[in-house]
Amino acid sequence: MATWTSDELAAIGEAEDLDLASRRADGSLRHPVTMWVVRVGDDLYVRCMNGRAGAWYRGTRTRHQGRISAGGIQTDVTFTDADPAVYERIDEVYRTKYRRYGDNIIGGVVNPESRAATIKLIPER
Repeated sequence: MATWTSDELAAIGEAEDLDLASRRADGSLRHPVTMWVVRVGDDLYVRCMNGRAGAWYRGTRTRHQGRISAGGIQTDVTFTDADPAVYERIDEVYRTKYRRYGDNIIGGVVNPESRAATIKLIPER
């Protein structure tokens, strides 16, 4: 499995937002959606505020592939479900990184529905 370089982890992990475009069944990219991104160790994660019912999340289920852009990095990725064992750590990073938005806004990604729609981003090399 491919891994992120330290430069990619730093750039994407420190970026305020990430644009994510999932691949359709025919291989074409959907329109990108802007979202928050967090780094936990050597991994990058995104969550859908609308849980598994969210349109962009459902789009990631088609091929489990897409393209991201953040922090000056644009790369193709594979989407995989995050290990529930890291949900608490991911919550902590969301709360710390985006604390200026307040608990009401952060609560949109730190709740059981959003946790169930946590995606780990894996670079395709």
